[in-house]
Amino acid sequence: MVNYSVPRGYRFAASASGIKKSGKLDLGLIVSDQPARCAGVYTRNQVVAAPLQLTKDRLAAGQCQAILVNSGNANACTGAAGLDVARACGDLAARRLKIDPQLIALASTGVIGQPLSLAPFERALPGLAENLRTDGMAAVAEAMRTTDRYAKIASAQLEIAGHSCRIVGLAKGAGMIHPDMATMLAFVLTDAELAAPHLQRLLSAAVKSSFNSITVDGDTSTNDMVLLLANGAAPGVAILPESEAEALFVQELERVLLELAKMIVRDGEGATKVAEIQVCGAQSDAAARQIARAVATSSLVKTAFFGEDANWGRIIAAVGYAGVPIDPALIDIYFDQVQVVRGGLFVGPEVEAPATAVLKQAEFCVRIDLHQAQGAARYYTSDLTYDYVKINADYRT
Repeated sequence: MVNYSVPRGYRFAASASGIKKSGKLDLGLIVSDQPARCAGVYTRNQVVAAPLQLTKDRLAAGQCQAILVNSGNANACTGAAGLDVARACGDLAARRLKIDPQLIALASTGVIGQPLSLAPFERALPGLAENLRTDGMAAVAEAMRTTDRYAKIASAQLEIAGHSCRIVGLAKGAGMIHPDMATMLAFVLTDAELAAPHLQRLLSAAVKSSFNSITVDGDTSTNDMVLLLANGAAPGVAILPESEAEALFVQELERVLLELAKMIVRDGEGATKVAEIQVCGAQSDAAARQIARAVATSSLVKTAFFGEDANWGRIIAAVGYAGVPIDPALIDIYFDQVQVVRGGLFVGPEVEAPATAVLKQAEFCVRIDLHQAQGAARYYTSDLTYDYVKINADYRT
């Protein structure tokens, strides 16, 4: 686990409650010592898990004090019973923490369509509430994992007007990863002071260039959620709109979110490669984004990455079907610094070996220059491997 800085005023606990048959950590609790301002971004899948339905309604008021998260069961497509269990879980936590249930966010991840039992929460919550610690974040990140190979934490520390504040984020995600709230969960905490509407604006913007610019398999989960909490526990650090402090805070927030997002792609189910898809020279940023997304989600492109095959034809084909007007005769394509396409045509067999060498790297960039205008965008994707099929073919067994 990398080193990270925990913001002031937050405590954490995790346990193996029995939701997972493996006996691994599967239940985590994050608590702010005082109610925090909060913002949220949620899945755009129209099938929405029970805990997310409750959380979205509760946090609309812009306040949150605790996050209760479980793995091993998504509590999605479980009907009224699932909502009842989610609500009961929050009530149990609220009683133990002696706070209003409306201040508790609920998150679940795991298998869809299986009833979630209340019993593991009844067993585990007393111990969780009693064992909250400032150094327990790594355990919570571990408890969020499903098919993730490793827990994901990123942090930043910054100085504002002579005072320090911190940002830390923990995330999970390896499969069912696709934008429009790219199953993934992320909880970002800061001890800076920000108003809730301001926090929401900053989070929505930062998510666009991070979690909404990644894809592993093209599937948007029923449970995706990113929450940002600001409890104001850092003395003297108030972030006001359009201030120098805001610019610095945004820079570090975006860095933390992008770091977490790239960790998710790197940890994509079965993934061996991370590819940054850069599109430049488009008519607009939106057009560039649409093209980058088409390339990043192409199964043929992703399998070529796995095979370390510099098959630029699959890339230019994806550019062509993205639904954006282009001129094929203007397109240049590069693997890192190796140009393979000039003016829509293959540069020549002499670039095959150096282009293949680029694809043998664990991380590389595919740059597509449309030579139309100044629009640009970036997307991050993984390769599509045999192991992805194996993992998901027997996910429930």
